[in-house]
Amino acid sequence: MEKTAQMYESFVQEYGSDDAIRKYTSETAGYGINYLLDHDYADIYLNAINTHLKTNPQRPLRILEFGCGGGMNIIRLVALLEKRGIPVEIAYGTDFSPRLVEAAGREAKTLLPPTQAAKLNFYAARNEKLVADLAEKRGRPAEELLGYFDLIIGVNTLRYCHRFKNEDACARDIFKMLRPGGVCVNIDMNNGFPAFRSRLRGNDQDPLECYLPTLDEYASPFQHAGFEILKKGNFCWVPHSAGRGLTLACRVAAPILNVVARSRAMRSLVVSRRPA
Repeated sequence: MEKTAQMYESFVQEYGSDDAIRKYTSETAGYGINYLLDHDYADIYLNAINTHLKTNPQRPLRILEFGCGGGMNIIRLVALLEKRGIPVEIAYGTDFSPRLVEAAGREAKTLLPPTQAAKLNFYAARNEKLVADLAEKRGRPAEELLGYFDLIIGVNTLRYCHRFKNEDACARDIFKMLRPGGVCVNIDMNNGFPAFRSRLRGNDQDPLECYLPTLDEYASPFQHAGFEILKKGNFCWVPHSAGRGLTLACRVAAPILNVVARSRAMRSLVVSRRPA
C-alpha cells in the first residue's frame, strides 16, 4: 500500500506540473498529436460510432473520456462529430489531475464556439473510481450514471490502471456507465514498439512505474467485465511529439510498416461493446 501511495503521489506531481499542462494542451502539445486527433484517432472514433454503435440520428450522443488530460481529444471529437452532422448531447472528460481538468475547461472555451463548449464538462475523477467520483463531483446520485453514455474513450491512460493493479475496477465502471450496445475505445502505448521498450529498459525508476501492458492485457479487463471485444490490434506510426517533417515521413512510411511490422506499431487499440 505504501508503494502504491508513493507512486500515486509521484503521478500527481508529474501531471499537475506546468510541463504537463504544456504537454497535454493543444497549442503546445506538438504537431504529431494534433495531426492524429484529426486523422488516425478521428477515423477510429467515427468507425466505432458508424459501424459498431449504430446510433439513432435522432438521439444525440452522450460521451465520456476517462483520463482526458488537458481535454484535447474530447474537444476535437465533439467538434468533429458536430461537423459531420452527428449531434452530441453532452460530453464529459475526467482526469485525476485537478490542474489538467482546469486546463481542459479553458481549452474548450477557447477552441469551441459557445454552443459546443456548453456541452463539455470536466471533472477530477480517478479511473478506478469513475462512477463514485463523477457522481460526487456532479452532485448527483451515482444511479443516474448507470447506462448513461453511448461512447466512452480513453487515450494513454489505461496503462496506469495496470500499474496500480486496478484495471478491472476501471473496466467494471465503464461497463456500468455504458448503455446496452454502447462502445468503449481504448488507445494506449504498445509494449512491442522498440523505442518504448528500449527507453523503459533504461529507466532508473521501479519497473512497475514504467510498465506497459501487452495487447492481450489491455483487452482482458474488458473481457472480465463482460464486454464483447470488437477489435484488437496495433496501429499508428506518428509520435505525439513529432514535428511536421517527422509526421510527414511517418505517414509516407506507414503503409509499408503496416505490412511488415504492424505488431510493432506505436499504439495498441481495443474496441469493445457492452452487449445489447
